[in-house]
Amino acid sequence: MKIAVVGGGGREHAIIKALKKSPKVDKIYALPGNGGIAADAECVDIGAKELSRIVDFAVDNAIDYVVVAPDDPLAMGLVDLLEAKGIPAFGPKASAAIIESSKAWSKDMMRRYGIPTAEYRTFDDPGEAMEYVEKAELPVVIKADGLALGKGVIIAESREDAREGIKSIMEDKKFGDSGNVVVIEEFLRGPEVSVLAFTDGNVVRPMISSMDHKRALDGDKGLNTGGMGTIAPNPYYTQAVADECMEKIFLPTIKAMNQEGRTFRGCLYFGLMITEKGPKVIEYNSRFGDPETQVVLPLLQGDLLDIMMACTNGTLSDVDFRFSSDSACCVVAASGGYPVSYKKGYPVTLPDDTSRIYIAGTKLQNGVQVTSGGRVLGVTETAPTLREAVDKAYRTMEKVSFQDMYYRKDIGARALEALEK
Repeated sequence: MKIAVVGGGGREHAIIKALKKSPKVDKIYALPGNGGIAADAECVDIGAKELSRIVDFAVDNAIDYVVVAPDDPLAMGLVDLLEAKGIPAFGPKASAAIIESSKAWSKDMMRRYGIPTAEYRTFDDPGEAMEYVEKAELPVVIKADGLALGKGVIIAESREDAREGIKSIMEDKKFGDSGNVVVIEEFLRGPEVSVLAFTDGNVVRPMISSMDHKRALDGDKGLNTGGMGTIAPNPYYTQAVADECMEKIFLPTIKAMNQEGRTFRGCLYFGLMITEKGPKVIEYNSRFGDPETQVVLPLLQGDLLDIMMACTNGTLSDVDFRFSSDSACCVVAASGGYPVSYKKGYPVTLPDDTSRIYIAGTKLQNGVQVTSGGRVLGVTETAPTLREAVDKAYRTMEKVSFQDMYYRKDIGARALEALEK
């Protein structure tokens, strides 16, 4: 089969490496891919939001199956367009992708169907939002309603922070039209857990849990990023918590989407907070998370293409797969200055074995990989224990270098503390 994977980051590299293991896969194209992905797929210079060009490419090249990985093309309706041409695709249609593309919609949906989440208010008027935060209990969480590359969330510890957050999102348009509406939520306390789940619209098959590290600097300091590293499994996600999530969150969400006439097929990401009152939904994503994918897929025991196609075809209950009992750790190497501003074009040195290195932001320049993004790559290692996986990942990271490179030195530290209690 000929497969096209839409996107060009570390998540897409992890998906491509997993798909390559399927005996059914003859050829993989990446649209647009990147300098590292070029070693595992044929990169095509078509951007992830160039929907008509993607559809034309798929038709002209007789692509058998398309994996739509990023949020924007899903929200824009790429799966709908491909299916209209008779090309099956992995990912939700635009009507279902709204679960991520509008936080206000997803919060209202949770309220309607009794799915546990933080208390919230929605505002389309900055003045009213400002008025609300003057009296709200601090800290408050301010979220841009639309897609914002995983960065449209501000945790305001003070009234001034809250006012500045509302101004930057709603008035300064830091995230463009995504900030026309904001959701202001109560601040939940507890450990965070990411759970990706395969679903065909009826059956839900959660993947192994993970823990992301969003802040740029050690000790969870610095600015929010797209993710500086992750580990799996998450020690806070016990079997009891998993059972409660299935009963109160996962199945009710799928049923709610069906009742709304927005059947969700693909990968549904549940961002959870394990509070004193039980697990609550912080956010939904309508696709694989980045960098969670880089620790989840290396632990998958099964054919990823079979699973994805079963999600599309409504036959997920017929596919046999499981996850390894091992642990995984991914450490992200970023360009100095990320997530604000950074220089590009520095040559990247990699170890001889790149089987577990997922490239997020490089391009090929005269046959040499050079930096082209904020998050440049992720090093993932697996091992029987989390301690071993963390140690292996950092040993491998010592073999990676480029000018102005930085990475967190404490990925997995909180999880290890929890395991040692």
